[in-house]
Amino acid sequence: MSQGVRVAAVDEIQLTEPKRVEVSGVAVALVKDSAGVIHALGDTCTHGEISLSEGFVEDDTLECWAHGSRFSLRTGHPLNLPAYEPVPVFPVNIVGDEVFVDVQNPIVPDAASAEGGTA
Repeated sequence: MSQGVRVAAVDEIQLTEPKRVEVSGVAVALVKDSAGVIHALGDTCTHGEISLSEGFVEDDTLECWAHGSRFSLRTGHPLNLPAYEPVPVFPVNIVGDEVFVDVQNPIVPDAASAEGGTA
């Protein structure tokens, strides 16, 4: 599996402040959760074509600012309506103090990890 593309330094990703990056033409939202883990999700809400990196982070979710759908940082599954389709989640590799994202190999969670979402 590829290490991915370097997208940021670890200290550029702030807790509760998503950061939008482009990786090989794919818009990605980088998010640091309350445990300090960095996640990479597709940056476009599946409900309204809204940038998720402009949304709100709470615990292990990213909320779309426009209509309030919350997405799991681990699985990409929506946890409430109006969104019902998941966003892609991409592998993140930390090498030293650099963040790499692999958009060529999205993480595909199994149905059991949907966390009670609406998908």
